[in-house]
Amino acid sequence: MSEQITVTRTVDAKPDQLFALLASPERHHEFDGAGMLKGVDGSASISGVGDQFVMNMHNDALGDYQMLNTVTSFEQDREIGWSPQLHPLDGYTDKLGDVTAKGHVWTWKLAPSGSGTEVTQVYDWSGVQDDQFKGFFPMVTEDQMTQTIDKVADAAQ
Repeated sequence: MSEQITVTRTVDAKPDQLFALLASPERHHEFDGAGMLKGVDGSASISGVGDQFVMNMHNDALGDYQMLNTVTSFEQDREIGWSPQLHPLDGYTDKLGDVTAKGHVWTWKLAPSGSGTEVTQVYDWSGVQDDQFKGFFPMVTEDQMTQTIDKVADAAQ
C-alpha cells in the first residue's frame, strides 16, 4: 500500500507567485483544502531548510491543537517542503495516549509550464515510525489536495 499521495495540476500563476505564498505560513490557512489550518502562531517566514513555524490547527478528534513544522526542502521558486509534528510532541496524551505524531512531510514542486506552472503537491507519511500514528493516514484526500492547489493558484492572482 502506498504511503503517499501526489497531486499534479497546471495552474495559471507563475512559480515565483506560488512560492511566495507557500513560503508565508501566515497565508496557509487561506488555501487549506482540508479546512484544518487556522493560522500561524506568531510571525513566521520561510527562508531555508531548518526554519520552523507553529501552525494552529483544528479537527474533530483533537479539537484545537498545534503543529511544529520544520522546513525540509527549500529551492527558491522551485520546491518547498516541511515536516509537521504535534506541538508539544507529548502534549495531547489525554486524547492520543503515547502516540508519537511526527514523520510525515508535505512537499510542493513548481515547474514553469507555458504561461503557468505545473504544481506537484506530495503528502508522504512513509517516514512515520509510530505504528499507532501511521494508522491515522491519510488524513487528507486527493480531492482536498487538489482543492488546495486550486486555492493557492487563486490566491496568487
